[in-house]
Amino acid sequence: MDRTFHPRSRRIAPLVATVAASALLIAGCSSSSGGKKSEEDGAAASAGKASTPRMTIAMVTHAPSGDTFWDIVRKGAEAAAAKDNVKLVYSSNPSAGEQANLVQNAIDQKADGIAITLAKPDAMKDVVSKAKSAGIPVVGLNSGVSDWKKLGLMEFFGQDETVAGEALGNRLNSEGAKKAVCVIQEQGNIGLTQRCDGVKKTFSGKTETLYVNGTDMPSVKSTITAKLKQDSAIDYVVTLGAPFALTAVQSVGDAGSKAKIATFDLNKDLTTAISKGTIQFAVDQQPYLQGYLAIDSLWLYKNNGNYSGGGEQPVLTGPAFVDKSNVGSVAKFAAKGTR
Repeated sequence: MDRTFHPRSRRIAPLVATVAASALLIAGCSSSSGGKKSEEDGAAASAGKASTPRMTIAMVTHAPSGDTFWDIVRKGAEAAAAKDNVKLVYSSNPSAGEQANLVQNAIDQKADGIAITLAKPDAMKDVVSKAKSAGIPVVGLNSGVSDWKKLGLMEFFGQDETVAGEALGNRLNSEGAKKAVCVIQEQGNIGLTQRCDGVKKTFSGKTETLYVNGTDMPSVKSTITAKLKQDSAIDYVVTLGAPFALTAVQSVGDAGSKAKIATFDLNKDLTTAISKGTIQFAVDQQPYLQGYLAIDSLWLYKNNGNYSGGGEQPVLTGPAFVDKSNVGSVAKFAAKGTR
């Protein structure tokens, strides 16, 4: 197969399919709610299956174990794999070095394509170069909108985190907020940093950054609680993921604070919290779409030579606000684990 990268400016029209396929895991951590449960939850509708030759695609992310966001990404990838007659090999590790090792495993196993995240792009530079030298096309998703072209990836699917942060900062202005704390759950993750930096850029009030250990939720809760007790002027807590927003609700209660909560990203429990008013709004980047398009794009490249964005522009899947005014239309999909 000719895997030479020829820029072509075509957009991918997302195909809706929710039949999930079991993923063969290679070494590394994986999201805890995949496998058979993902198949059952994603089996509501089918768009058929491609008759093209079987191909193997590896998806390697920086997902920590137990983060529901990545379950949604994976479900999208599995749906595309089922439709496209693709063997999906999914693996993840929050350690940048280990993630690079997982990509090397995919190269050694002669995958037909690789989809990766670039939370820490410098750590992925060498292994991406090795994949290209081996003739394996590589696309990016979720993290790395500022770096995918520098590293020579073929395409990218996700949101511009700086733009998303700026949008949230403007929303805080419209809400009349005066002081916000932006909670980062993983130091060194460039996408998370860009979100908080974006908030600071447009928010006319004061913004502070609070670092927490995202792998230890009791510690997250106690750290946010302590911050709110220390500074009663904080009127908004901005978290960067749904589980941390839900934990922040508890922190606000424990601290006796009047602070409101906004967040990036969704899951089923978060849509319920928005409906109840315990969380004001979320910035949605459509993780299911990111996983789906990453796999489908590699199938399209192999079978039809397509390039989404022409190799020059990313395909943006967000940001979009979800609040009480529209959460009802999103909640039914979140309940299935696909939003």
